[in-house]
Amino acid sequence: MEVQETRVQTDRVLTIPNILSMARLLGVPLFLWLILLPEFGGPKADGWALLVLALSGVSDYLDGKLARRWNQISSLGRILDPAADRLYILSTLVGLTWRGILPLWLTAALLARDLMLLVMVGILRRHGYPPPQVNFLGKAATFNLMYAFPLLLLSDGDGWLASLAEVFGWAFAGWGTTLYWWAGILYVVQVRRLVKADAVAD
Repeated sequence: MEVQETRVQTDRVLTIPNILSMARLLGVPLFLWLILLPEFGGPKADGWALLVLALSGVSDYLDGKLARRWNQISSLGRILDPAADRLYILSTLVGLTWRGILPLWLTAALLARDLMLLVMVGILRRHGYPPPQVNFLGKAATFNLMYAFPLLLLSDGDGWLASLAEVFGWAFAGWGTTLYWWAGILYVVQVRRLVKADAVAD
């Protein structure tokens, strides 16, 4: 969980926060398999998928907390943490869209934003800049989406709990998508300023 951290970084790989991030990454294919199991004739395993997602959320909180407390902020951790976030969002989008829980337009909107950011990262690298750190707005967007997806998965059922999960799930999805694009636009503005400053310097 990285939010504009200014402490000294380490090049160590085998730190507790990094191990947590690696474990979270290993959970991505398991999570996707559990979501898609009913689509391939298997039993519904949404409860287990929700458990994996909940554990990933706990590890997301702990890896940042422990990295700051134990001064184990690392260059690798700055890559692993956002990578795990993006992969969980991508796998959830694929699984929920495949099952018809998420509409295709919402999936397209979120993937288009990530594609836009990939282009911006390419531009930054061409000008010799590293990718900017994840900011608070981007983290807020991710948290909203990480709440939205399990609720929407839970809504794929019957009863009052499913109905309640649908209402809150779509509320979080709306906020998350809005903040996701807002953070992306701010990212583009930041890239534009850096490129413009380079042009003036030349």
